[in-house]
Amino acid sequence: MFDKIDIDSLNAIRALSVCQIQKANSGHPGIPMDAAPMAYVIWKKFLNIDPEDENWFNRDRFVLSPGHGSSMLYSLLHLSGFDISIEDLKNFRQLNSKTPGHPEMNFTKGIETTTGPLGQGVANAVGMAMAEAHLANIYNKEKFNIIDHYTYVICSDGDLMEGISYEACSIAGNLKLKKLIMLYDSNDVSLDGALEDSNSENTKLRFESMNWDYQLVSDGENLEMIEKAIENAKKTDKPSLIEVKTVIGKGSEFEGTNKVHGAPLSMDDFRRAEKVWGWDYEDFEVPKEVYERFSQIKENGKIKHSKWNELFLEYKKNYPNEVKRLERGINKELPENFEEKIISIKDDDKPIATRSISGKIIQEISKQDIDFWGGSADLASSNKTKIESDNLFSSKDYSARNIQYGVREHAMASIANGILAHGGTWTFVSTFFVFSDYLRGASRISSLSKIPLIYVFTHDSVAVGEDGPTHQPIEHLATLRAVPNMNVFRPANSVETKISWVLAMNSKETPTSIVLTRQNVDLFDEKTDIEDIKKGAYIISKSKKELPDGILIATGSEVKPALDAKKLLLNDGIDVSVVSMLSMEIFRNQSEEYKQKVLPKEVKNRVSIEMGDTFGWDEFVLENGIKIGIDRFGLSAPAEEVIEYFGFTPENIAKKYKEKYVWR
Repeated sequence: MFDKIDIDSLNAIRALSVCQIQKANSGHPGIPMDAAPMAYVIWKKFLNIDPEDENWFNRDRFVLSPGHGSSMLYSLLHLSGFDISIEDLKNFRQLNSKTPGHPEMNFTKGIETTTGPLGQGVANAVGMAMAEAHLANIYNKEKFNIIDHYTYVICSDGDLMEGISYEACSIAGNLKLKKLIMLYDSNDVSLDGALEDSNSENTKLRFESMNWDYQLVSDGENLEMIEKAIENAKKTDKPSLIEVKTVIGKGSEFEGTNKVHGAPLSMDDFRRAEKVWGWDYEDFEVPKEVYERFSQIKENGKIKHSKWNELFLEYKKNYPNEVKRLERGINKELPENFEEKIISIKDDDKPIATRSISGKIIQEISKQDIDFWGGSADLASSNKTKIESDNLFSSKDYSARNIQYGVREHAMASIANGILAHGGTWTFVSTFFVFSDYLRGASRISSLSKIPLIYVFTHDSVAVGEDGPTHQPIEHLATLRAVPNMNVFRPANSVETKISWVLAMNSKETPTSIVLTRQNVDLFDEKTDIEDIKKGAYIISKSKKELPDGILIATGSEVKPALDAKKLLLNDGIDVSVVSMLSMEIFRNQSEEYKQKVLPKEVKNRVSIEMGDTFGWDEFVLENGIKIGIDRFGLSAPAEEVIEYFGFTPENIAKKYKEKYVWR
């Protein structure tokens, strides 16, 4: 049963949320005003959290997918005892405050994931539920359910209109993620007007067709109905959608319209709404009895956390190896001699595609005692990302490590963000490089949120050949490199591919894109220092002179023709060095001394060689440089013909060099 203090408590959420918006003169009051009841029921009655330790591993996860309603989340965190003060609420949307316009993980304590781009939170939550199911099936033993928690989501009409939510919810239903419970704030309004202007689908049929359990709460103000629906959801063997009918901007004179979606209320209207709610306190004032009611969340969390700690200590006595493995996964600690084992993978003695080299590395990583799993957008056989020793992750085997994402690139990346935000494992996703466009929104969130997701992109250039320009990436390297906090690797051979994976697996706060060839790359026997390779760029073939006549800078499959071009130039008495630029981002972080060693500023004759857009290469070739690249779309023809057409042959590289720097 709920009493008057519960009503005051949910209205405190409303009042604090709108106060933040009014003070900032910026924000979205609609959702906090209508969704406060369902949020209160989740937090007060169901959510197992410990505000004194927001990283308690077996906590429930709460995701506010419509992140524009962030003021409500900050109000909940403050009232429940997290490290957000009234002063922090008063600094809503202000410079460097703990309460930015949309929730950001790794920035504000208690925020499980970065939301705001609609649909991302839904897909993140699917990933969290997948991680819970996966870890529970690996680590739980009889009488020891050490991984046992729920993922709760509030989503909006906008979230469910985004295509990513269709993709993610379809996967969740197929996997029968029964510990995923989503409450749909169904207020029939979007930013520009009534929902019916753009959407008339039957939500019940949609979700039931995706193998979800569906319930309708007809009155979003009825706390008992909401509570009962969540109780029912916890009894199903499917993910649950609870559609809660609400009135956006509850209490405003403009309630039920888009006018309360994304702009502060007038002060008169705010006071009107407070009267409708029965709230009679000063701005940012919360009565003692409301704080006391919310304190029960904190006390219950401490009790449950303490009991879990006792259970975990007993588990540790009985299963020390499992605990060691789990703690390593949680702390992102690689096994002993990890790098050595990867580097020692036997190299082929014939030309091989870097995607195939990567596939061998994935097999080795999967053999080591770590929680490493991942999948592909229905391209595992082409991406070479299937873990051969394991099965398909499914409702029949949640412990398996091969995730079949289907043709759903955007949801795939966002789900994987959720897996890593949950914690406890390493994971990767994969697709053709050209389809990185389809997951751009999620990969940007990886970088923004400091989520070290590994992206495996294959079929990296016009060497895709006959499939033609629709499948030949051109601008993709440049656009990926433009994203802050994203490391992009384009390895040229086996050792560079190994180093790419080693650095990716060691990354704690930066996602990695490993960009790989479909075609075989020729072998070359230049001896290189592994520590230099780790620095992102290195001299793979030195000149005989102290200062070379010029520098050829290449990446990936273009390193071999650059090396062959060096030989042709040497026949003409031109002594250049060749630099392999594995990762621009890593190289930029090196000392000035090392960068000067690789790219001496005195050497002005420079050529970049890369089968892609030349944008971004000026930094390395300087004003006098040549950029051999492709600043147009590709062509459909056999790969060798396309490569020759665009000039990526040793002969053309040497010719271009001499035309610019010798034949004047």
